[in-house]
Amino acid sequence: QVQLAESGGELVQPGGSLRLSCAASGIPFSTNAMGWYRQPQGKQRELVAAIAIGGDTNYADSVKGRFTISRDNAENTVYLQMNSLKPEDTAVYYCNALFRNSLGKFLPRYNPWGQGNQVTVSS
Repeated sequence: QVQLAESGGELVQPGGSLRLSCAASGIPFSTNAMGWYRQPQGKQRELVAAIAIGGDTNYADSVKGRFTISRDNAENTVYLQMNSLKPEDTAVYYCNALFRNSLGKFLPRYNPWGQGNQVTVSS
């Protein structure tokens, strides 16, 4: 049974930092690319960071230079370090394993998703 358990989200002031964690079980973690998505209230879910099996990373333009994704294959955990947080980063954050479609685009591999973790950036 696939389980993706996100944690670490909370209320933080603009300019602050948070580190999210996602513990994965029931999946071949070390042989999957992993990603962090976010879904602001009333908007679509978007991929913000991805890390390949070999450690190569990709970021959405909106978070580039502020967010860092990393993985610990021994712990089956993927992390998202978020710095210089902005109010527009407010969203529910989710993790998932990824695969590339025929056009090379990363897509989420598993359904259902985990519960996600709320990050709120506000003064």
